[in-house]
Amino acid sequence: MGSSSSWLSRFFSSALRAKPLTPYSSEACTSTVSKGGLLRRLGLFDLILIGIGGTIGAGIFAITGAVAHDVGPSVTISYGFAGLVSALNAFCFAELASRFPAVVGGPYLYSYTAFNELTAFLLFIQLIFDGHIGSASVARSLASYLVNMLEIFPIFKENVPSWMGGHGGKEFFGGVISINILAPILIAMVTIVLCQGVGGLSVLNLFMTLTKITIVLLVIIFGAFEVDVSNWSPFVPNGFNATVTGASAVFFSYLGYEAVTSSAEESKRPQRDLPIAILGSFLICGALYIGVCLVITGMVSYMLLGDDAPLAKAFELKGLKYMSIFVSIGAVAGLTTNLLVHLYVHPRFYLALGRDGLLPSAFAEVHKTCRTPIFSQIWVGVITGTLAGLFDVHLLSHVLSVGSLTGYSVVSACVVTLRWKDAGVSEVSTSWISTWLEGVLCLLIISCCGFGAGLCFRFGASFVLYLVTAVIAVIAAVALHYRQVYVDPPGFCCPVVPVFPVCCIFFNIFLFAQLHPEAWLRFVVLIIISVGIYAFYGQYHANPGSSNQILVYDQPSIEEALITNHDQDSYNAT
Repeated sequence: MGSSSSWLSRFFSSALRAKPLTPYSSEACTSTVSKGGLLRRLGLFDLILIGIGGTIGAGIFAITGAVAHDVGPSVTISYGFAGLVSALNAFCFAELASRFPAVVGGPYLYSYTAFNELTAFLLFIQLIFDGHIGSASVARSLASYLVNMLEIFPIFKENVPSWMGGHGGKEFFGGVISINILAPILIAMVTIVLCQGVGGLSVLNLFMTLTKITIVLLVIIFGAFEVDVSNWSPFVPNGFNATVTGASAVFFSYLGYEAVTSSAEESKRPQRDLPIAILGSFLICGALYIGVCLVITGMVSYMLLGDDAPLAKAFELKGLKYMSIFVSIGAVAGLTTNLLVHLYVHPRFYLALGRDGLLPSAFAEVHKTCRTPIFSQIWVGVITGTLAGLFDVHLLSHVLSVGSLTGYSVVSACVVTLRWKDAGVSEVSTSWISTWLEGVLCLLIISCCGFGAGLCFRFGASFVLYLVTAVIAVIAAVALHYRQVYVDPPGFCCPVVPVFPVCCIFFNIFLFAQLHPEAWLRFVVLIIISVGIYAFYGQYHANPGSSNQILVYDQPSIEEALITNHDQDSYNAT
């Protein structure tokens, strides 16, 4: 009994500890090589391209048509609503990227600092599960597009075997195994490029991203001349509910700009550039999405659109078959940058956990010459390549995005709680509940209200239930506003805190409620598995205060944080 009590005591003591904040030294961001050994060579333009590369992919070439077929021309409103929610999230990411500009980790890092070790580890598992499955799915889609392009030539027509990547893959055991050789080959090639250093990422991402942006702009420009405004009437043929449901589907098209936060240790001027890159890439992607939606729904009737290459189909129906080739090239470029950015981001998560001891130390290794997390990069390539080569991961698409929505919600909550810490809000109080814990409970209540409102919408519940969830959420938000003290951090600040983060949490969980029930089950199962891994490994090896310390700005302005090494000596002397 005593040993069980001691084990539980150790478990909770470890699980509830947070990563300490240490004073920032501006040299951490002005030196050529970061504290962790990664090379700082990414400028603002590179970071914006990473955000765009991670966001625009199959979504703009496929999802737009599928959702437009269901909701009509109002898919533009769906993208606008989803973009509004994503914009709130982008502001939260921008603030935290500015607060922690010198180390990798992203949402894992933020939650480790704002909440505790177990929350950070659970979030990592959710995000990385989505990451591996999503990357494998992108690789298989890219393989299919490449095979389709090859079959344009007569020598390859109907001659590419299914096991090589044609028609998805060669199925065995009733579809449980689906062999696709080309997908892991593509992953291996991208992994080799990324192992060589961030320079390869910059060059390849630059070329591919500019290619797909150019093609999307060509689609919008050429398509605009073929628009028939009668196709926009009625604009909302299936009702407002269908439009909102469409927003939950297209929301995931905006995922990707947060990849910029994983470039913290490789950015030349992270505190200034990271927030600008996050917001800039989001605005560019949102404008392109809405432009494409208006064009394709104006060119042809929305009922003629669907899952299979909607952009190409729209141009074919207008007699512009030559544009189909450009659309295919754009799809290949978009999927390539998606895969490139995903395989770049995920090893940085492993790197952060390896430094903190939550994973074996091998994940923290940085190659001395290439300055890349070599073991983590190869690990991600092997896992993703295996999944892409052996399984039809498209079948798991309905259980994805759980980690992303969860991560976005936690990031929003981190913005709020870190403002409390800056204000000196204590977690210890003489009352029955601490001020800090009271605030966390309010955030949890808002999350539950978002989920409840989402269920009400999903199942067409009474308006009274909508009203109840809204009133409770508003009361919790008011309590957050008036019973907590907030201090603006140096650098970029998310506006209207806590209103913006609270809206993020509510709408993210609202969209969470629209996911397939199997996604909810996957969420719970992964939490149980994650707790088990942490209980038997993580809690015994984690050391949050030594290897991956958090650097926060203590200077009064961004400009002081951006001075050069030469000027820093004079600054310190002053």
